Amino acid sequence: MHDGHPPESRARRSRRRRAGAVMVLAGLLVSTLTAPAASATPADTTPFVEEQVLYRQGDFGYACFRIPAVVRATDGTLLAFAEGRVKDCGDDEDIDLVLRRSADGGRSWGPLQVVSEGNGTTHGNPVPIVDERTGRVVLVSTHNGAEPCPNGCDRDPWVQYSDDHGATWSAAREMTEGKRPEWNFWYATGPMHGIQLKRGPHAGRLVVGANFESWDRVGKHVYGTHLLYSDDSGATWNIGAETSRDDGTLIAQEVTVIELTDGRIYASARERGTDEGNRAYATSSDGGETWDAPFRTMPALATTDVQASLLRFSDERLLFSSPMHPGAREAMGIRSSHDEGRHFDTWDEGKVFHWGPSAYSDMVRLDGDEAALMYEAGDITPYEQIRFARFNEAYLETPNGTPPGIPGPPAPGPTTPDESPYRNKAYVRGGAQTTDGRFGDGLALDRVDDRVEVPFDDSIDLGAKDFTLTSWIRYSDKTGAHAILWFHRVNRGTNPPALWLRAEPASNRIRAVLSVDRFNVTVQSPSAYNDGQWHFVVLQRVRGELRLLVDGTQVSSAAAPPGSLTLGKEFGLGGIHIGQRMDGVDRFHGTLDEVRVYRRPLTGVELDLIQRRNLPIGGRLGLRLPFDQVG
Repeated sequence: MHDGHPPESRARRSRRRRAGAVMVLAGLLVSTLTAPAASATPADTTPFVEEQVLYRQGDFGYACFRIPAVVRATDGTLLAFAEGRVKDCGDDEDIDLVLRRSADGGRSWGPLQVVSEGNGTTHGNPVPIVDERTGRVVLVSTHNGAEPCPNGCDRDPWVQYSDDHGATWSAAREMTEGKRPEWNFWYATGPMHGIQLKRGPHAGRLVVGANFESWDRVGKHVYGTHLLYSDDSGATWNIGAETSRDDGTLIAQEVTVIELTDGRIYASARERGTDEGNRAYATSSDGGETWDAPFRTMPALATTDVQASLLRFSDERLLFSSPMHPGAREAMGIRSSHDEGRHFDTWDEGKVFHWGPSAYSDMVRLDGDEAALMYEAGDITPYEQIRFARFNEAYLETPNGTPPGIPGPPAPGPTTPDESPYRNKAYVRGGAQTTDGRFGDGLALDRVDDRVEVPFDDSIDLGAKDFTLTSWIRYSDKTGAHAILWFHRVNRGTNPPALWLRAEPASNRIRAVLSVDRFNVTVQSPSAYNDGQWHFVVLQRVRGELRLLVDGTQVSSAAAPPGSLTLGKEFGLGGIHIGQRMDGVDRFHGTLDEVRVYRRPLTGVELDLIQRRNLPIGGRLGLRLPFDQVG
């Protein structure tokens, strides 16, 4: 397998995209949560999508629904599974496996059914599989106890089935044959649909992806990925292809599987180790009994740290669903592969279904040229709803347009000069005015509407580089949180890269947070420094360490993982806000002076020269705001 896109495949996709644009101009594209569209026929090339909400927070007596999985029974009934979380959106405690069914291809849906009731424990990670030979629907899942397990716990695979297309279900049976005793710290099936093999000597076999974690309470954790397979319609199961390692470089979890046209099994996994990228793959040539080679990462298949799903649309096309954003759970979409998983579309070659927060997903093939995407989505967080979107193949070729998060030109208004070589525009909002500063004048902020906004520019793109941020602050508030510097975005529950520095007198500290990939690093001072005097605050990333300095003394440090602070900037960044959070809260009350942004770590001598003499130290200086004038 290869991760790059050869020139011929890019050109082919470009031609398909142009053809899609022509179809949009020629036909009517229906895309709405409420207005249904007419079903497309196999010969219809007019793009269409019809979307509705299947599960919503608070519906049916559940606080939250998560973890979608969907299959089509042999009689055409669609079965849309989810976890019904009784208490909240957390991953454990009281969780039921629930189901809604559709007899008309997903146009309308029946009431909620409880397939497996947790009764205070966790029944989750649904993996439904349809046996096309017998009509049986098999449901593999994972159960664990009532106690929370945020740092691992004993979890076990279970199996149950329906012989009437999901109307009624057998009692669940613990799948003791599907787990080894040493897999004691974590175990997870799927989650998403499983498959039945159609080719070769193992045709008819059911295959499910799973992963485990072992720990003997002494040595290293061992992380592993495996397949489960059944040759008797899910009555009994075998542990098949298995790989494990304890070095943490590649941790493959949440495995989705598909059968390739040559009969091999292709497995795609969420990758949580230190290797580059968030997706990994492996293949099996013997029906899932062994891996051909260990999992390897696919950096070119860019998505964030999240579950994803595969679906065979046709012999010529595989579909891959996941959030498109490489650093946040946002922009749910589908990417295609036209060469059996060797390459997948980039996000802009694929099709975005929802630009906002989104997370887990699954897909199902429908009649003709239709398929459907079932996915978690919301406006503020990804877990507000589970949606179901029917679409045809032509819809996948329609252009995405510009992401709505891309900021437009800033509103006109007064500015304060940037003395860096880049002369960035720094817009002073709310009527903020100069006052006595630490050196010359400073900028007085009233905590009502005063702040400074600097639009994004390459000169302040910290990326994965080391950096130094400096500011003089003077304030005396005893309550609240007061943002000093806030970079690019606000975390909306989707875990994007982030960097911010904030005074928190209510907690008696100054605190900074750096977020990259799935890692959040915090440094904080032992005091709020809210004595009405000037204090020199410095935040640096230096050779894998995040450092906070106040008045020339390092007051806190923490290991900082590598990673870009502007990963996914093509989806829109808001530059730097000074004196407020990006969404307008946590405004500063006091005076700021001499804000600087360097895309390198300054030495102790250089910082001392800035602190004591306010010298214009150069070298990758991206922003310097003396706040001596506003106009």
